[in-house]
Amino acid sequence: MAMVLFLIMVGGLIVGSLLSYVGTGLLNSRVYDRRTAELYTADAGIEDAVWKITRGEVALCPGDPHYDYTIADVNGRSLDVTITSEYGVGNLTLTYHVVATATGDDGQSQIDAYVVGVSKYGDYTGLLGQVLTSQEEITLMPGSNVTPPEGEEYGPEEYYDDPWPTAGELADFYLGDVAGVEPYASDTIDINGVDQEIGPIYREGELEIANSSNTPATLTLTGTVYITGDTLITPNKEMTLNLNGHTIFVESDSADPQKALWLGGKCTVVGSGIIIAVGDIYFEPNIPVGVTDPVFIMSIDGQTFLQPGGDFYGSVAGSVEVQLQPGSSVSYPQDAEWYETLNFLLGIKTLIFHIASWDVTPLSPE
Repeated sequence: MAMVLFLIMVGGLIVGSLLSYVGTGLLNSRVYDRRTAELYTADAGIEDAVWKITRGEVALCPGDPHYDYTIADVNGRSLDVTITSEYGVGNLTLTYHVVATATGDDGQSQIDAYVVGVSKYGDYTGLLGQVLTSQEEITLMPGSNVTPPEGEEYGPEEYYDDPWPTAGELADFYLGDVAGVEPYASDTIDINGVDQEIGPIYREGELEIANSSNTPATLTLTGTVYITGDTLITPNKEMTLNLNGHTIFVESDSADPQKALWLGGKCTVVGSGIIIAVGDIYFEPNIPVGVTDPVFIMSIDGQTFLQPGGDFYGSVAGSVEVQLQPGSSVSYPQDAEWYETLNFLLGIKTLIFHIASWDVTPLSPE
């Protein structure tokens, strides 16, 4: 009996404190669960902002550097995200200040983060800054008329000393455009007198693009065309190749007398765009009179033989030989920023974004 009374007395002394402790634990658990849900919600806002920045969905400019949006329901909370541009150096580094605020029925949590974009490639803007650019040699055949950017002098003795992109860099860049695309099975694209659109397209091996019909037709690019083997676009029936702002990239490194890319015959090229090959390029298509859509042509490790059937308007990079028909010319676009819309190693597409700092702030309940 004495032992029972003693246990009852001890139990009476500790049960109150124990119940209070349990009650406090339950309350703290509720607060912890609420804060955790708010933290996850705010963190989701940061990740969503990084996703939007990476995909180029955040349109900012110096005059309006803020981008705000709201997601109504994430983990049962509303989410407000503010993205502010902190302009970096040149076009290789961009920094964004991201604030994500999660609001529930009984409180708020906020994450303040800085997101930094760093280019995975070099800065190759200078490649497109003049009419002819080479680290090796430039050959102007007799009668060739080359017009450099206004105010600049051009001579075959002047070369480009800045960094030159590697074949691996450009292959990696353009492979991103065709990621997930089923390889094109045939070694021929024959439009057969019918206007067609192609792209993005990935071809493992050689490819010939032709028109087997006497009826002229147009092949319009709607995405990057990536070919690993030698490429031949020299139809014996009239056809038009509309670059339409897109890119033809040929991974082949074939060199003289073989060509990685041969573009000519009865093919007419229109539309602004990019033509790149690792090896030699023979460029002799028809070009309409008065064309104003600039084209960028580049042979990474080989030579570009520029023999267009008309005036060429744009820029050529690589070891270049220019041989024009009488009365034709090669000229640089008047718009100094013409290349910014082209699909090259420029701008936000070349950046990898990561979170540089991450700070949590619990806010007082509303």
